[in-house]
Amino acid sequence: MYFINTRPLDRADELTQALAAQGFRVECLPLLELVEQPFDAHLNALYQDLTHAQVIVVVSPTAVEIGMRYLQRAGLTLQDVAQADWIAVGQQTAQALSHYGIQAHVPTIESSEGMLHLPVFETQSALHRVAFWRGEGGRQFMMQHLAEQGIQILNFVLYDRRCPLASKQQIGNIAAKIKEQKQRAWVLISSEASWLNWLSLTQHDTPLFDLCDYVVLGERLEQILTIYQNQSSQSFTIIRVENLKAATLLRHLQA
Repeated sequence: MYFINTRPLDRADELTQALAAQGFRVECLPLLELVEQPFDAHLNALYQDLTHAQVIVVVSPTAVEIGMRYLQRAGLTLQDVAQADWIAVGQQTAQALSHYGIQAHVPTIESSEGMLHLPVFETQSALHRVAFWRGEGGRQFMMQHLAEQGIQILNFVLYDRRCPLASKQQIGNIAAKIKEQKQRAWVLISSEASWLNWLSLTQHDTPLFDLCDYVVLGERLEQILTIYQNQSSQSFTIIRVENLKAATLLRHLQA
């Protein structure tokens, strides 16, 4: 059986190797690439406000790398933001923060919904300012939810997210392999942006789309794909996982 690993190339190897060892035919097709935003006056002003943030949510290792570099460019140190609790979306992001001596909270479910169930959000009645280090288009649901509660959002857009040109060129070869073998393929969908890019890549290839099932991260993505399935009358299987660890995905796929 095929598995299309859509993680960024620098985060795909562990999963690819684990699946291949269990007999899956793995194709790597990143659905997102991250392009750094320039440090400008707007970002500098946000960093000056960061000294009053109670929580800093960091969504990826890339956000850690850019965010820390820009913190220094803004003339600040980690001591200047020592008042804040840090939240990392996923263990890899937490590991990236740990290199700076930061122990971050990590949700069990690596999604916006999972983060909202962390004690830092459920028990802080006086919470009034939360910062997000993120990419363009990411974590909109969580930010909107907090804003509706009257919490001020410091929105650090540190990079753009786009579908890689190489994947647009590669999708045809992957589709040909899957259709030739007439085997079903599991596709990993880890964000709404990834799902939209996948739909864009396959919009003119119904035979490929009809051969694909999906492993999705978290309840919200499961709902998004279910709504699409109902509205389009498409038939595919959805498996929901709560994290992207290789062992977790293997357990669900083998079941």
